[in-house]
Amino acid sequence: MSEEVKVTEEKKPGAKDVTLRAMIVASIWIGLLTIAKALWKVLFKADFGLTMQEILLSGVVMAAIFSPVYLSVILDKVKDIKIGG
Repeated sequence: MSEEVKVTEEKKPGAKDVTLRAMIVASIWIGLLTIAKALWKVLFKADFGLTMQEILLSGVVMAAIFSPVYLSVILDKVKDIKIGG
């Protein structure tokens, strides 16, 4: 019976995991679009369509969307330290 319970339990990702994944995805996004922008100019002799500012801003926004989740975890820990201490 206990084996059935273990199989049905799913571990939900924590805030740190979600934030880390968002930062990784944003970094890959920025890197791939930057490489694509450079290669586009060399291969097709035309502008890519996105400026570097737009590429960086889109990556930062993707990562920043999940920052409040991570920030709330930090603030909860600080609150626990102040109350406990």
